[in-house]
Amino acid sequence: MTREIKRKGFTIIELMVVVLIISMLAAFVAPKVFRSLGKAKKDLARPQMSKIESALGRFFMDCERFPTQDEGIDALVKAPEDLEEKWNGRYLKPSELLDPWGNPYIYIEGDGEGDEEYVLICLGADGQEGGEGEDEDFDSSE
Repeated sequence: MTREIKRKGFTIIELMVVVLIISMLAAFVAPKVFRSLGKAKKDLARPQMSKIESALGRFFMDCERFPTQDEGIDALVKAPEDLEEKWNGRYLKPSELLDPWGNPYIYIEGDGEGDEEYVLICLGADGQEGGEGEDEDFDSSE
């Protein structure tokens, strides 16, 4: 007498169908998730820039001037040589001088003729000038 052994499990075809369905769902959902992630990082950059601006304000109150172009926003982390007596920092952590993509914010000293004492610029995801969408540049004056 022969006994048939019945095995429970999935066939390779059934597994392939499940993998195909999951792959199709991922193909539709992933682009939306990554677009949202890029927008979230851009939305996070603006409050970070405000935090840097606040630190620049404290620097100004202590040192009676904003950092020079050569000093840049690194003056918020390490005292410039000529201001060691007045400098009352560290105003920010070094990691707070980086945008959400890990690129440094760009500090441009004002020319003294307009209302702007300085401008902070974020170059977006690509870290390069120009771009659209996630790569779009924006500054603190916007």
